[in-house]
Amino acid sequence: MLNPKRRPHNGFTLIELVVVISIIGLLLSLAAPRYFASIERGKEAVQQQNLYSLRDAIDKFFGDTGRYPENLEELVVKRYLRSVPVDPMTEHRDWIALPPPDQNLAGVYDIKSAMNKEANSDASKTLP
Repeated sequence: MLNPKRRPHNGFTLIELVVVISIIGLLLSLAAPRYFASIERGKEAVQQQNLYSLRDAIDKFFGDTGRYPENLEELVVKRYLRSVPVDPMTEHRDWIALPPPDQNLAGVYDIKSAMNKEANSDASKTLP
């Protein structure tokens, strides 16, 4: 029989709260690494697409004018690009311009990211 002077409990006990917080922490520790890995893969995909677009614009510029652009801004001025894309890895427009292998030509022949110099030089060989 209930004691009329005793009030019913209207809350959670400390143990119940600790158990719930522990379960939430466990679930977050499993989900967080996958989340951050997927964000990193997304940035890499955007970076590769930006590299492809820039290289395509450089090739079209060369095909039309017979020379390479002096800088990436020239591609924007001549309307080969709307704007120079941002490198998602560095979050800046800090692409590294590479000169043409032919010493008689000048300008921007190829580009790579300022983030991973070695990785992007290998990636530039695999992209069309």
